[in-house]
Amino acid sequence: MRFLRLLLVLAAALPAAGTSAAPSARVDNVVLVVCDGLRWQEVFSGADPALLADPAASGNARTRADLERRFGGPDAATRRARLFPFVWSTVASGGQLFGNLERGSRVAVTNGVAISYPGYHELLTGRTDPRIDRNEFGPNPDATVFEWLNTQPGLAGRSAVFGTWSVLADLFNPVRSHLPVRVGPTLVDRADSTPEGRLLAGLYDDSTSLYGSNAPDAFVAVALRRYLAHHRPRLLFVGYGDTDLWAHMGRYDLVLETARRFDDYVAQLWAQLQALNAYRGRTVLILTADHGRGVGPVDWREHGAAHPGSADIWLAVLGPGIAALGERHDVPSLAQAQIAATVAAFVGRDFLAAAPGAAAPLGAALSAPGR
Repeated sequence: MRFLRLLLVLAAALPAAGTSAAPSARVDNVVLVVCDGLRWQEVFSGADPALLADPAASGNARTRADLERRFGGPDAATRRARLFPFVWSTVASGGQLFGNLERGSRVAVTNGVAISYPGYHELLTGRTDPRIDRNEFGPNPDATVFEWLNTQPGLAGRSAVFGTWSVLADLFNPVRSHLPVRVGPTLVDRADSTPEGRLLAGLYDDSTSLYGSNAPDAFVAVALRRYLAHHRPRLLFVGYGDTDLWAHMGRYDLVLETARRFDDYVAQLWAQLQALNAYRGRTVLILTADHGRGVGPVDWREHGAAHPGSADIWLAVLGPGIAALGERHDVPSLAQAQIAATVAAFVGRDFLAAAPGAAAPLGAALSAPGR
């Protein structure tokens, strides 16, 4: 029955001229990873040569020669593979990527403001809410797909949320949702009395936060690895934020550095999952961003309605049943809001039945053209 429900949900999401996009393998788990403010330009073209060449525009403290050596290259394919080796090897060879505007593919943010809280809200609830137009909104009044799935038979108590940004606690609203949310100042498990746990807590306490109570990405990666060593959530959300922080601070060199580390963290997470029987061959990985950014020598640092390009993001999907098609150009337009129902559909649940205003799942991301 679960497989039948998945077929029905995904079929409803396909264009009328399309064909069935049901996965051909069992999916038990979904991991959704968001890299805050990471532009599609870097994902598909790697380091921007113009910013590498212009310290005044990029704010680079590192030498151009060093950055060219690490992230440069004669073409986009070389540069992107250097910046995101996991994405452009494992994901591109075994899954699919969307959002390269230069090749006619778009993944659109539809909330009209293109900042973080509304972006996370849109991708987690499947719809926009006109009330949510600022990062300081407070507790989310709308249930996320993770909250709804936490009420479903077989999935209750099987979710986990990790992240850099402390405001993710408002978005997931743990008081109402009862989700375990470890973000920002609550990231470290204070009950972990092992030497490793005490070391992590000590390092966290002694580190200087660059912005509010946010946790550095490295702490998220380590805390998550320790959690997965002892727990087996079926639904996992991970939010990294260093790329957005350094972009706002005008340091393109450190945007590249943290983007490269993001790729490492995802690679390590995927390797850990594949080493565990509960996940190996039964887990879908979704990678995306909450918003885009502006373009050019100044606007790349910012995002929002006043910065054209901020409503354009990227999306990658890897896992059982996902056709290995790499970068897709035959699906011209997808929406950020479709991610929520897609998470539910992968584990055989119809989110649209509980949230009728939510966008349909990404059926087109699951099958080869003409199948």
